[in-house]
Amino acid sequence: MTMVNETVRSAAEEQARRMLEEVSGVVAVVVATTDGFDIASAVTREIDPVRVAALASSISAIGAVVSQEARLGRSRSVTINTDAGFAFLSAVNRTDVDLVVNVIANEHAILGQVAWRAGEFARALEAA
Repeated sequence: MTMVNETVRSAAEEQARRMLEEVSGVVAVVVATTDGFDIASAVTREIDPVRVAALASSISAIGAVVSQEARLGRSRSVTINTDAGFAFLSAVNRTDVDLVVNVIANEHAILGQVAWRAGEFARALEAA
């Protein structure tokens, strides 16, 4: 299990809570290590942050491999669109630990707004 310092964990908790409150249509925000461990989350319905963290780790890894194989540079995000909303995963590249911000949104959310806010979230965690 990757260790995450308390400053980063605290910043992740605060940012997750704020994103859930401020972005319309967002139903869950989970911050995970790239090896699949939940370090912070905020949810409004029955979503298991531990499962989301584990799945997002795998999805993020697939995005990284596709980006590498296609010679597109480092993967920054992955989007999964569904009938009832979407999941948006944003990479957080730190020198001590890499993280993934996972945002689960319903059909009322605006993808561009979620992507922008997730990018802001990732940059805040990179600087923490």
